[in-house]
Amino acid sequence: MPPEDFHRWFGATAYASDSSDQITIWVPSESIRRHIVNQYHDALFAALESLGRADTHVRFVVGGTEEDED
Repeated sequence: MPPEDFHRWFGATAYASDSSDQITIWVPSESIRRHIVNQYHDALFAALESLGRADTHVRFVVGGTEEDED
């Protein structure tokens, strides 16, 4: 992935949590969430698989603070 694409789509994301079977990532807007899910699902799955975490689900949540998850 070109650095400018990574910066554009993942630059404003933030780690929220990792419960071993699910990783939660904050994203700033629904449109960015949709784009990441639609365009990068396969690449994210391949990366998790290469780390031995093929059963891990990645959840993208629009928000950015822990209060938003409640």
